Amino acid sequence: MAAGSRLRGLSWNGDKENVMAITVTKVDVWAADIEDKVGTLDKVLEAIATAGGNVECVIARRHPGKAGMSQVFVSPVKGAKVIKAAKAVGLAPAADMGTLRVESGNKVGEGHKVMAAIAAAGINVRGISVVGMGNKGVAYIGFDSKADADKAMKAVKGVGK
Repeated sequence: MAAGSRLRGLSWNGDKENVMAITVTKVDVWAADIEDKVGTLDKVLEAIATAGGNVECVIARRHPGKAGMSQVFVSPVKGAKVIKAAKAVGLAPAADMGTLRVESGNKVGEGHKVMAAIAAAGINVRGISVVGMGNKGVAYIGFDSKADADKAMKAVKGVGK
């Protein structure tokens, strides 16, 4: 494995030390159950792109409880044309969850600090996706409710101060 490609405690870069403030924002996620077959996800992304949407995060996976189906989560979905296109392919705001976008420096232990702050606040994490590239790391963290996301936002804002 190449240097810098190891995951250490949810840090996104094993060897570089970077100084960057943590930025936490609430994001709206749109979701849909789609058929688990070739090209279905592309149709969702094509509709958003054709309408002028610039997607920052897409998470897609097979649906654990529905054979032949997948789940897709997309963020952001902004603007009247993009919203109309998203609805046309079955996407809708994910009303049963809250999500934070956490951006920070790509340094050892940063993911651990964020998750420790959330745990210390007594909040359970529903799901997380993290990408580290260069000197920046971005995590999308899902919670069971918008209220939990609000509490986690306050906890995470204290990290790195």
